Amino acid sequence: MDVIHAYLNLVPVTLSQSLIYSFLVLGIMIPFRLLSFPDLTSEGAFPLGGCVCATLLLAGYPPLLATVVAMLAGVGAGAATALVHLRFRINSLLAGILVFTALYSANMRVLGRSNIALFNTDNIFTQINPAILTDVRLQVATFAVLIVVALVALRWYLATQAGAALRVIGINPELAPSLGISIWTYTIVGLGVASGLTALGGALIVQLQGYADVGMGTGILINGLASLVIGETITGRQTVTRQLLAPVVGAMVYYQLVSLALSIGLQPSDLKVVTAGFVLVTLGLPMLRGRSAMRETMRA
Repeated sequence: MDVIHAYLNLVPVTLSQSLIYSFLVLGIMIPFRLLSFPDLTSEGAFPLGGCVCATLLLAGYPPLLATVVAMLAGVGAGAATALVHLRFRINSLLAGILVFTALYSANMRVLGRSNIALFNTDNIFTQINPAILTDVRLQVATFAVLIVVALVALRWYLATQAGAALRVIGINPELAPSLGISIWTYTIVGLGVASGLTALGGALIVQLQGYADVGMGTGILINGLASLVIGETITGRQTVTRQLLAPVVGAMVYYQLVSLALSIGLQPSDLKVVTAGFVLVTLGLPMLRGRSAMRETMRA
């Protein structure tokens, strides 16, 4: 009974946080699924959004402006990864590693220290309704509206000619130039939007929690991948709508599983290895099944 009680107490809080982290998982999904571009920029873009937003808030800038600028900083980070990959023909994974490593130093410069508190500082939530910071139900409602707006905007964009061109690059990049599609343009746009969403998540979580830390992105990519895998298992990937819903559904389920794990006594420090193992098994199992089926076919 104690486990159930502890879990039920955590459900509203984790639901609220999972809706914010849905922006991060959306930012991970776009390069991985739509562009077929394994991108690690999220590790740096998430704290970048938080650090930029926190610095601007402390400097007295309007919260909405601080949030938008933080998102634009993320767009710049994603565009930088795309340019490093395209201009210097560097592997996508290495390009992401180079950028998020550089972003650690950039975040330290922006924040001026390793972490900073934002207590008693106006933020976007206090301007909308101060009760949001203390009422979990209002948090859930607010973040649900924000994520729905983001999903509708993405669904609309992907239904346009530009969105179709972006998806063509992920499906068949060799065909794209013959259709008059600029790989440079749409790769930069895709990674920019992805990192912008990730940075927006960082900016929102900083304003909700009341502090920023340059290390807040550590391990966030593996959490996002786990959420994406869970979401795709539930919703499928057959249509664009299902693919867009997968990050949100996956984030909500993943963080509820985290709550359950903490409720039964699992140490927070153990969650990373459990998550990594889950992602490894989930991604590796189809390959092992494929090899097994191939062996069976050859024997037959």
